[in-house]
Amino acid sequence: MLAIERKQYIKDLLQKEKKVIVSDLATHFDVTEETVRRDLLKLENEGVARKIYGGAVLAESSDVDLPYSVRKLSNVELKQAIANVTGDIIPESSNVMLDGSSTALFVIKALKVRKNLTVITNSSEIVCELCDKPFWRVFATGGMLKEGGYAFVGARAVEAIKSFHVDYAIFSCKGIDMRNGLTDSNDEDAEIKKAIIGAARTKILAIDSTKFNRVSLVEICKVEDVDIVVTDRNPGIEWTEFFAERQIGLLYPLQEA
Repeated sequence: MLAIERKQYIKDLLQKEKKVIVSDLATHFDVTEETVRRDLLKLENEGVARKIYGGAVLAESSDVDLPYSVRKLSNVELKQAIANVTGDIIPESSNVMLDGSSTALFVIKALKVRKNLTVITNSSEIVCELCDKPFWRVFATGGMLKEGGYAFVGARAVEAIKSFHVDYAIFSCKGIDMRNGLTDSNDEDAEIKKAIIGAARTKILAIDSTKFNRVSLVEICKVEDVDIVVTDRNPGIEWTEFFAERQIGLLYPLQEA
């Protein structure tokens, strides 16, 4: 296949699927991953695609649900910074609920310095991360395993979440917008996050700075339903004033202040 034909195929696939994965394209075309990355760079320069770790998404699209294995390795430094700040919020002996986001996995790793926590999650990977943690109580929601992910979703997972009342909820989302609130790319994840928000006294949104001013497909809640927003850097004066007016805490690493 000629390079121009390959690029058109990728463009058509982006329009249809909203995302492409480098390894999948390399296998399909029987070319190296470096060749695919060059194709994606050309499409990014044309304004068609936005490159991410492991692939690309359709430019300006927030309705993309990438495989968890790809999401976990994207924006790692940002997520680590968010995790470190979030970990400082949670005191010893707290009850904490976390969603199945890749950011939540970084947060739980930061929290492992605690001696005694109770954790409820729909993330199978978080459960595995904590399997050797002594003196912690860990509850998995159960439910239907999400395709392409390590999280349980569906009615049974939601029902399990609603049976708990916790001190803190830690969750992420695909986009945050002043007018449209918090949004995600699919109903299943949105319903889980709604249940988590309803189960906690203090709701903590852990979100990297690329998600601000983005709107995805499904509404989760209003921004006002969140108590604390943790991100990797100052989101700007408009957002800081917006949060202050609504008495929403805003935290980010001190070195970025």
